[in-house]
Amino acid sequence: MTLPAALAEIVDDFGALGESDRVTLLLEFAGDLPDLPEDLRTDAMEPVPECQSPVFLSVDASDPDAVRLHFSAPPEAPTTRGFASILHQGLDGASADEILAVPPDFYDDLGLASVVSPLRLRGMAGMLARVKTQITRARG
Repeated sequence: MTLPAALAEIVDDFGALGESDRVTLLLEFAGDLPDLPEDLRTDAMEPVPECQSPVFLSVDASDPDAVRLHFSAPPEAPTTRGFASILHQGLDGASADEILAVPPDFYDDLGLASVVSPLRLRGMAGMLARVKTQITRARG
């Protein structure tokens, strides 16, 4: 599997844990999702309807060598917020080519399928797919 170094490290961290500890780590990620920059509002961001909770994302691919990602996810949706934070920490600053090479099902290697519903996992896949779509659009 081809993953940017930061995302590969996150996958390894999850893989080294038992099920209950994976859930704990996911919730820790939820608390680490950075706030949006002052100049970015959720109404100017792309919604992610695949998620059960209101999630929005913004991709700045103007520099294809360092794509910038921003996510907005409500604190009352810690699983979704954790997924957004994993994508942010694992992909923010990676190159467009690195992000486009991430397999759509990379989240399987996080080992959360037995503790998180398939619907929630599809939400994470939806976030990644929309990031890739925005990068592809920016390339023209």
